[in-house]
Amino acid sequence: MSGKIRIGIVGMGAAGWAFVPAIRGNPAFELAAIAEADAGMRDAAAAETGAAPHPDLPSMLVRSGLDAVYIATPTELHPEHVALASAAGKHVLTEKPMAIRVEQAHGMVAAAERAGMVLQVGHSHSYDLPIARMGEIVRSGKLGRVRMIHTWNFTDWMARPRRSAELDIEQGGGVTYRQGAHQIDILRLIGGGLVKSVRATTFDWDASRSSIGAHTIFLNFADGAVATAIYNGYGHLLGAELTGGVGEWGEAMRPRAPVQPAAALTPEQELAAKRKRARSAIPASAPHQPHFGLTLVSCERGDIRQSPDGLLVYSREGREEIALPKDQSPRDRVIAEFADAIAGKATTHTGRWGVANLEVCTAAIESSRTGKEVELKYQVPAANQAER
Repeated sequence: MSGKIRIGIVGMGAAGWAFVPAIRGNPAFELAAIAEADAGMRDAAAAETGAAPHPDLPSMLVRSGLDAVYIATPTELHPEHVALASAAGKHVLTEKPMAIRVEQAHGMVAAAERAGMVLQVGHSHSYDLPIARMGEIVRSGKLGRVRMIHTWNFTDWMARPRRSAELDIEQGGGVTYRQGAHQIDILRLIGGGLVKSVRATTFDWDASRSSIGAHTIFLNFADGAVATAIYNGYGHLLGAELTGGVGEWGEAMRPRAPVQPAAALTPEQELAAKRKRARSAIPASAPHQPHFGLTLVSCERGDIRQSPDGLLVYSREGREEIALPKDQSPRDRVIAEFADAIAGKATTHTGRWGVANLEVCTAAIESSRTGKEVELKYQVPAANQAER
């Protein structure tokens, strides 16, 4: 491939908009096209980005001369969209979770491999620089072997405006699929990727907005390390209280306002509110490091956790604070890794890595349903990424 990688975005929701600055800011890419079914959102995106507008993915693939596609459509559409883009000879970056069912995810990997195209799965909060740096410290062996990893988040996810499919577990809805995908990616990246088994309990305790709204997931890694993912999306306690007042994207959180449940809206009002929120839901930059809740890593000779602007490392030598740069957003890191993959470099967030994340989320829901521990089959190790 010579010159810039011409890329199109499919779906101009919050994730689609969030990637516009990252794509524009990477010299390897040119944002050439957008595809969006909603005419108002499509026109707004085309006017702001200058990219050629299209009503759907097939028309964009036929007319745009693209090299790559970022798929930011709803989860239930990912398998079809990956298959179409791969068959058209495009490299693909798809949103998490990559599919609803593990079998679909395997099909997506196979479609990309048949076409000889790259398939990467992102974005997730494992791209947050503090999380990536935790993984680097663990792999260095400086603190000995990792033994425990915990990631905990408390949000108002269940109270925010949602499409009906986002709450339907059969369509990949609920917090275990949609937010647990972040947590599992974080835990697997730091822990090396190879989860042996899962035990979990999921919760649905709001009859007016029925879905999985909270979970506790326990992971056993193949090397004997263990991990927990705790998520509560009902909006009473907010996780910023555990992270020095810093929110998901590194923003300083304002004083807590009362939760206004989106369930009070009609479906049409809820969808309109979601579309309105999409444009500004994810800021391009922030004063602090992003915090998807609190992540704490315990190694044989020390512990690591986030600080507002980096990491705190605790060992026999005392407490060390490591400040981290803020010149790149997590989306910048996603796009940089996608460019690396297209260039033939080894990367972590491959299609098979996405399958493994989805397998853990699916196993957590199955474990809660049956009350049994679930053994895993499709886990893959993390690639050792060079520091960016």
